[in-house]
Amino acid sequence: MQWYRCLECGHSFQSARRLARGRARLWHDYVWGRQTLAQLAEAEERSARWVQKELDATRPLARTATPQATVIAADMTFWGRGYGVMVFRSPTMKQNLWWTESFQETPWMYGDGLRALQQQGWSITGAVIDGKRGVAQVFEREGIPVQYCQFHQVKTVTTYLTRKPQTDAGKALRALSLTLKDASEASFTAELNAWYETWKDFLDEKSPTLRKKRGWEYTHQRIRSAYRSLKENLFRLFTYQRHPELNLPNTTNTLDGMFSQIKNRLAVHRGLRRDRRLKLISEILSGEDKTA
Repeated sequence: MQWYRCLECGHSFQSARRLARGRARLWHDYVWGRQTLAQLAEAEERSARWVQKELDATRPLARTATPQATVIAADMTFWGRGYGVMVFRSPTMKQNLWWTESFQETPWMYGDGLRALQQQGWSITGAVIDGKRGVAQVFEREGIPVQYCQFHQVKTVTTYLTRKPQTDAGKALRALSLTLKDASEASFTAELNAWYETWKDFLDEKSPTLRKKRGWEYTHQRIRSAYRSLKENLFRLFTYQRHPELNLPNTTNTLDGMFSQIKNRLAVHRGLRRDRRLKLISEILSGEDKTA
């Protein structure tokens, strides 16, 4: 970067604008260009330590949107077991409105996000969530309709049944769960009830066990759990159909794609200090690269 010297006092200085532009370019190449410290240092003919110092001094521009009425998709993603980021995103605006880092996912965190947006002037007309226990009530207490992500519901059923269930009951229930995205609430409810009537006796089968005081357990517990998940979540799986005026998505896919982008970019910069990692994540969440 160009240095200047005052002819009167001999003081050396840099152009503030040029310095800011240089740092912004480094930051852009680091985040959006996926350039490592070593690659930037080589390009700048400087040390990696100098590049890191310039990056730390960069203050990315905040990208804000005018508060208005919108639906949100809310979810959290984790890196291993030690770090995660919760994000509230407007699917219609295709913009992330609020996020925070955390080490666990709890309903009160969703409440913090909701209150933060409301205090800024946002009107949340509907919420799409992944179905974590207790989260729906955070929004419903405010009179906000909640849609459970159908993709996450299918994943839950698959977790219990696997992709290739061994029993006929399991095969039929998994096949039914895969029709969620194309089914109406009435037809899916009828099909689920019909499945239960067909396999009710099968679900009630018991086996002796020494693990429980009562001396028995349900033989097909995982199939029972998959069915119970569908049954308990059924009402919120079709909120988008009962409120067509809200344009609610039936999945949180808008966030899943964003989470994948964050993880792909962070993978280039392994071992980041916590504050640097959050700064990079915030840059990605505040808006996609406009020059790409």
